[in-house]
Amino acid sequence: MKSLYWIGGIAAAGLLIGTGVRLAAHSGDEAPAVPAAATAPQPTGGPLAGAVPAVTARADAGSTVAGVAAASNGQYQVGDHLRQSPAVTDQPYKASGKVLDGYREIAWESLIPKDWDAMAPFKGLKLDQLDDNDPRADAALWKAKKYWKDAPVDPSLQGAAVRLPGFVVSLDREGEALKEFLLVPYFGACIHVPPPPSNQIIHVSSSKAVKNVRTMDAVWISGVLKVERSDSSMGSAGYSMTAVKVEPYTAPDNG
Repeated sequence: MKSLYWIGGIAAAGLLIGTGVRLAAHSGDEAPAVPAAATAPQPTGGPLAGAVPAVTARADAGSTVAGVAAASNGQYQVGDHLRQSPAVTDQPYKASGKVLDGYREIAWESLIPKDWDAMAPFKGLKLDQLDDNDPRADAALWKAKKYWKDAPVDPSLQGAAVRLPGFVVSLDREGEALKEFLLVPYFGACIHVPPPPSNQIIHVSSSKAVKNVRTMDAVWISGVLKVERSDSSMGSAGYSMTAVKVEPYTAPDNG
């Protein structure tokens, strides 16, 4: 992975909130350093599922969302956040805050304590003065990974009945049915790029096996949130939920 390229992309576009950040997957090809003020890089042609050999086996090539098998021309690209609607592709999903069947719709930002800064590990790093061979770039990336793994959660969310959309990272399947997965806020997280902060990952188990859902499918989950840390091969989650309902993602009614 090109550390500076990855850091530059997330610093320039904003990882957690915004219209989306595209984080390029790397197979060892040379990539230009990206200044902090530059536009985030766009992935170029070729299937992302094969772009990173070490993680290809972890991606589910049968995803029903065009992207894991051929992300460059699919509905979402690596780093994309959920879209508000098919007709408004330049705006990210925005939570309506409405209550549906007893579950309040929340945004991913709601899971982050207000005084926590996800980008703190990169402060003081002048990307435009570094190249990718600079050890400071690699050090910053690894510092960020540890910082994000230990990210604080909001204890007031314990027991909250919530509804939230995100992308699936499969953990445990029973044949074609999904029993356990991580929910993440942007496409490709944990598969093609390092995991998000732990306060941006929910470890989900379902009250019943979910059919026709695969890695990187976009879904809604509804259930009671727990402030509970867990580790898996795909990332560390700061929250957990036993989902009462898992549904394909459709844009919320913000009217």
